[in-house]
Amino acid sequence: MKKVRKKPKQFIPSIFTVMNMFLGFLAIGLLMKGDPIRAGWLVLFACFFDVFDGKLARLLGIPSRFGAEFDSFADTISFCTVPSLIIYSVYVQGLPPIVGGIFSFIPLLFGTIRLAKFNLMQEDDPKAYFIGLATPMNAIMIVTFMMFNHQLWGNLGDPRIALVMVVVLGFLMISKIRFSKFPLLSLKKGRSNTISLIGVGVVILSVVLFRGLVLFPLFSLYIIWSVIQWMLDHDRFEEETEVQTQL
Repeated sequence: MKKVRKKPKQFIPSIFTVMNMFLGFLAIGLLMKGDPIRAGWLVLFACFFDVFDGKLARLLGIPSRFGAEFDSFADTISFCTVPSLIIYSVYVQGLPPIVGGIFSFIPLLFGTIRLAKFNLMQEDDPKAYFIGLATPMNAIMIVTFMMFNHQLWGNLGDPRIALVMVVVLGFLMISKIRFSKFPLLSLKKGRSNTISLIGVGVVILSVVLFRGLVLFPLFSLYIIWSVIQWMLDHDRFEEETEVQTQL
């Protein structure tokens, strides 16, 4: 029998996943050196690679179970472990060790639960929304809160606000609330996708010009608006979600 050789393009999405994981690993190293701000930037760069690994796999026609599981392991490092370590190293100083440990453990615990649920609910035809806050968005909120305060006030933010936010984000990750995929773009052509790409370009330009000042307010509005939408149309969303979870 001839041995089936894998085509080089099959490894392209995994390269993006590896970069996601590698940046998460480097972020952990920076946290160990006492540099949470640069660690936060690495998490944001990891989000970029996370956005495109799945999209590339679908575009190339090579989505796989291995790719999905590998992506989840990478996300566990970059978007669950790193945020927990940020909380532990920055915001729980002065608390009893067990209390600080519990708060710090929330992103890792609820994030891994969220990833496990996501893997069970994956479909061949991806929806335009997530059920529950995505782990990258949870990580983004934590690191941009830190960056926002650092740039505006010269500190990393009020620990009390940070810990309340961590608890709220944790429950949002395992909730049934719908969150539109952000950004809503693909690697295909089309007017709506062009508009989305322009929007992403504006966000990137804002980050270059204003750095940490723009991201935390922007993503906070995204989460608040998603929750408001769910509250206004809760019954319909709940019925559709129940049908999907039973399939």
